[in-house]
Amino acid sequence: MEKLWGGRFELPPHALMEELGASVAFDARLAPWDIRASIAHARMLGNCNIISGQDSKDIIAGLEKILLQVQEKEITWSSALEDVHGNIEAILTADIGEAGKKLHTARSRNDQIATDVRLWARDQTDAILSLLTRIQKSIVDFAETHIEVALPGYTHLQPAQPVLLAHHVLAYFEMFKRDRERFSELRKRINIMPLGSAALAGTPHPINREQVAQELGFDALSANSMDAVSDRDYLIEFCAACAMTMMHLSRWSEELILWNSPAFGFIEIGDAFTTGSSIMPQKKNPDAAELIRGKTSRVYADLAALLTLMKGIPLTYNRDLQEDKEVVFHASDTVQLSLAVFAEMLPTLRVNTPQMTHALTQGFMAATDLADYLTTRDIPFREAHHIVGEIVQYCIKKKTTLEALSLKTLQQLCPAIEESVFHALTIETLLARRNQPGSTAPERVKSALKTARKMVYTVREDT
Repeated sequence: MEKLWGGRFELPPHALMEELGASVAFDARLAPWDIRASIAHARMLGNCNIISGQDSKDIIAGLEKILLQVQEKEITWSSALEDVHGNIEAILTADIGEAGKKLHTARSRNDQIATDVRLWARDQTDAILSLLTRIQKSIVDFAETHIEVALPGYTHLQPAQPVLLAHHVLAYFEMFKRDRERFSELRKRINIMPLGSAALAGTPHPINREQVAQELGFDALSANSMDAVSDRDYLIEFCAACAMTMMHLSRWSEELILWNSPAFGFIEIGDAFTTGSSIMPQKKNPDAAELIRGKTSRVYADLAALLTLMKGIPLTYNRDLQEDKEVVFHASDTVQLSLAVFAEMLPTLRVNTPQMTHALTQGFMAATDLADYLTTRDIPFREAHHIVGEIVQYCIKKKTTLEALSLKTLQQLCPAIEESVFHALTIETLLARRNQPGSTAPERVKSALKTARKMVYTVREDT
């Protein structure tokens, strides 16, 4: 088949060159966005009398027919035509005749692909925003269901201080809130239309860029044609936002894997998101969480690949940019699948409340509060810290806990301690005393849950 650019050349490309340059195997997925942009372009060409009104109508009708074929998966894409643009134009011309060849008037594949990818990225961003809202809803529902459950909070994977389980999972709600903010901000930078920039310098044809932008839903026109055809900053930002979201999912996956293990025994992940062993019949492995944790590294690699791709490209378009698509496609597909899986997995978690409660008795988690208690007895905190450290050392040697010590023993270790210490060191008191905004006190967590529910249940998932 003749290339769109074949007139300049006496000899056809080498077969290996054809293989090297073909992109339709992966960019065919852009067909719906390419057709949508082409319809808007053809309509504008007719309205501006750059092509006849009849040719414009025929092109639009032909493109709408191709779109239906794409949706029904009826098209066989040809690598001989290099990319999705060449394939669609060839199919169109074969169907409607010479008018099909007029579609490319006043545009280049450079601004065409830049427009297609922005339209695609905008839709993917909207889909990810919807999924982030969905997972936040799952978090709110899970937290409300387990609002009374307490467990150890950890630093360095060592028991630190007690927290409510709802408070713990709401930490991830905040992470996904920031992810939503990132994608929302990014959407504004995606939604700028490059079409009309042509190859790099603009077009001499009297086009109406504003008409096309309005039809395609773009907020603004690109301000510089050279930047427009070579800019991939928005894709780098997209991959960075995807990587950040995957990092949050991976952190939580790691915790679920730990909590699901017999060593912790805090939760059991539902059967639908686990697998067994080919040799050990007793096994129930947290594969969904492990796969998400593993796939995070590949999304990081997508970001690194795109940054590396762009670092040495001079203005303007260079064929290197063909390599941007597979990595952003992969990043988008992975984050969307991972978010969907996680949102469905959360309701299947069975919480082992007795085990979490038992874990609260380990690790001397009341130690900080005992030191705070001593400060109310006019002991400076640094001195109180040292005293409690010695009490903990005593407990370790005696193989006992702070809570099990008698008042007599406590007073032998520190005469300032009174009977009121026992109330001060209960789990309920430890939780309730942390009553500053953003803390784990039950009333604060209930308030945070109320705010979170209002936030996500007043946001449409398709925005």
